[in-house]
Amino acid sequence: MARFVYRMQSVLNIKQKTEGQIKMEFAAAQAELNKQMDILESYFDRKDNYLREAEELRNADRLKLQDILDNQYATAQMDVMIASQARVVKQHEEIVEKARVKLTRAIQERKMQETLRDRAYAEWIEEEKQEEAKENDQRTSFTYTQRQREM
Repeated sequence: MARFVYRMQSVLNIKQKTEGQIKMEFAAAQAELNKQMDILESYFDRKDNYLREAEELRNADRLKLQDILDNQYATAQMDVMIASQARVVKQHEEIVEKARVKLTRAIQERKMQETLRDRAYAEWIEEEKQEEAKENDQRTSFTYTQRQREM
């Protein structure tokens, strides 16, 4: 029996390699997004701490005006840092979305090539069956003819 050779196997191999590279790009983009979101979360936590500290300073027995002003400044700075980090997170979300779309397209292309290979294999199997049936018919015909001559 002959061996199946998919004539576009090199294209399929390239699609598989490309998909692997794009998966790595997507994973890197997702990791960076997670890192930036952690930074944003830490900013929110710091702001919450400043707000708790402000409440404690206002409820203290002796009001320390400079500490209260410093706390208000720090809280305002955290608002600026949060807004800036939110923009960075938004940018990274867009990068991740682009990478996801690119990955989805690469997966579709690979699956399409695999489907074409499977169809080609099924056709090859059918051709092999037909060839084998033809050979069996020829053998049967030959054997029948030989027996008829012997009689």
